[in-house]
Amino acid sequence: MTTVTDHPLRYVLSNELHARPFPVVQAPSRAAYLAITPAENAAGRDREADRAHLLDLLDRFGAAHPQPGATHYSGQLGRLTLKWESHTEFVTYTLFGSGVGERPFDAATFAFFPQDWLDGAPGLRITSALIRVEVAEGDAGIIEKAQNWFVPESLAISRMLDDELIVAGDFRIDPAGHTRFALFARPGTGERRLGRVVQRLCEIETYKAMSMLGLSQARELTPRLGTIEETLSSLLSDMCKPIGKPDAMLQSLLEVSAELENIVAQSSFRFGATGAYETIVNQRISVLREDRFNGLQTFSEFMMRRFDPAMRTVKSTQERLEMMSIRAQRASDLLRTRVDVERSAQNQEVLTSMDKRADLQLRLQRTVEGLSVVAISYYAVNLVLYMSGPLEVALGVSKVVMAAVVTPVVLVLVWFLVNRIRKRHL
Repeated sequence: MTTVTDHPLRYVLSNELHARPFPVVQAPSRAAYLAITPAENAAGRDREADRAHLLDLLDRFGAAHPQPGATHYSGQLGRLTLKWESHTEFVTYTLFGSGVGERPFDAATFAFFPQDWLDGAPGLRITSALIRVEVAEGDAGIIEKAQNWFVPESLAISRMLDDELIVAGDFRIDPAGHTRFALFARPGTGERRLGRVVQRLCEIETYKAMSMLGLSQARELTPRLGTIEETLSSLLSDMCKPIGKPDAMLQSLLEVSAELENIVAQSSFRFGATGAYETIVNQRISVLREDRFNGLQTFSEFMMRRFDPAMRTVKSTQERLEMMSIRAQRASDLLRTRVDVERSAQNQEVLTSMDKRADLQLRLQRTVEGLSVVAISYYAVNLVLYMSGPLEVALGVSKVVMAAVVTPVVLVLVWFLVNRIRKRHL
């Protein structure tokens, strides 16, 4: 038998596709959902604190612990079933119980989470939901219940999965602090199908809430970007005029560019995550295969009217920020080029001035060299005359005649020596 060595991550990566099984939900039943995320640096949070919080809840009910490093868990907590999942920026807890209470959405299931345990959570509640699952053989009474349980102007209700289910919700927070969803299942609807729909609804609510964090940041950045844009526009307008102090303007542009890059660095993760969460929300709604129920708005229509404009605002802010950063960088490059050109012109003027001074210095040097020849020749002639004194007496030549003979010879010799020295040192 031929053996092949497996990649060390083969089984880990394969099991990741099956790591988060859908819950099994019967009808009638109820569920309580909770998502917790830190207020700051959620992606870099302490995952061990999340695990310790889960273990604290499990220990209160004597439930088994998950495997070390696990990112999901399912187990019994008394009469209820707990499903726990750890995600990039948040952790979720879902409690499932059989049967429904006479009072719809009374939060009794959510009260199963101990209050002191909730107070000790390593983060804040980003969303929570109460889900009610009923059996409905027909459509009678569903509209009345939905209008009593939800805000009519925000109500979204649809037939889903080929009329196997009718799902209603309004994405509002009720007085107890929870979002509500109601599922009306046809008799014979599979438990796993119900579980998938409940899971999708929880995911839609969570990722919708996480997406809206991007809108909050976009709104916070809008006034700041407006101020920066005014400054940038003013600097660009000044560039069209003669610049008195280009270095000062360049410094201002660099400060604007640095501030914009700082904003990009601080907001890039949130804006990127918002785009990813928006995609997940739309995908989760699309897989439910909605059909209109009694002419009321569907979940996708609700998102189109309320959610999509918020996401377009985030995208618009992100694009505006990127374009401003590009404009500032381009303006800095243009001004830097202009400063370099002006400096080159100044350097050319300096070089021309230096050439003139060098030429003048050369002329002065030659003049000095000429004077030096005369001075050296004067002393050399005197020395020669002193040395030729005996010849004057012997030859009977006067000193004046001897000076007239010696002077031209000495001048030529001195001039020759000076030129030779100058050429040797050039």
